[in-house]
Amino acid sequence: MPFFSLWRGELKEYHPLAMAAPTVSLFYCLNIMSKLAIGGLSGFEYVAILAGECRAPARTIGRSVLIAAPIIALMFILGTSSVLAFIGNNEIDLIGPVPQTLRLGMHSFQIAGAIASVAILFMTVRSISSMSIHFTGSSRLPMVAGWDNLLPRWFSHLHPRFKTPVNSLLFVGTIVLVFALTSLIGAGVQEAFQLIDQAANVFYGTAYFAMFAIPLFGARALRQGAPLWLRIAAIAGMITCLLAIFFTVFPIIDVPSPLLFALKIIGVAVVANAIGVTIFLLGRRRGTES
Repeated sequence: MPFFSLWRGELKEYHPLAMAAPTVSLFYCLNIMSKLAIGGLSGFEYVAILAGECRAPARTIGRSVLIAAPIIALMFILGTSSVLAFIGNNEIDLIGPVPQTLRLGMHSFQIAGAIASVAILFMTVRSISSMSIHFTGSSRLPMVAGWDNLLPRWFSHLHPRFKTPVNSLLFVGTIVLVFALTSLIGAGVQEAFQLIDQAANVFYGTAYFAMFAIPLFGARALRQGAPLWLRIAAIAGMITCLLAIFFTVFPIIDVPSPLLFALKIIGVAVVANAIGVTIFLLGRRRGTES
């Protein structure tokens, strides 16, 4: 049995490494927990982008986080548990896990088709809403960074009529297209989807690691004003981000070459961050010259 099967917890009684089941199960659980934390509780970076469009953003957004965070965590935990319970040791369809679970769990009911249709409709609404917020954040983040001289001012250029960040949109759209096309090279649909998803977890984990590091390693005024509970929470967040980044190199489903999969993830992370550092340094240098 290959190591990948062991990592997924599919240990058989006859396997000589069956005694390692507790360790493998812990490894698998840590992987799932770190991905849930990054995927389910992400989005706080949009506060810096959209706070100016809210009334009393500190109070409004703070309350929304306290209310929504436990609900979102519960939804992700129960949803993932339902998928694993019905699919079991079968291959999970990463692109459509919910329709796959509905098909397996309700195939014996006559109203299964109607329920599945309603569920798919809700998923469509959810996808449209999710893409709307992602599009808003992805297009405005480079623009805001350009305003603060963290990126070249080119990113903050607005359309003369519609006042949209056209250069920022062009940059983000080009990057997304390149990633989408590159992920298909030498990979099937499931592996390509997994590559994009895992690479996104690397970027999210890196950004959130930097955010959690601010109360510990940021400016002196921020460090001195951070209470103990905030420091503890920041340390927990940094550890979670490191776990999420580490586990991205391990594929969730079977792939032809786990080593090649890991190298692709590492390569994407290194190249993307190198491009980001280069753009940042160019922006800083031009800001200094001006």
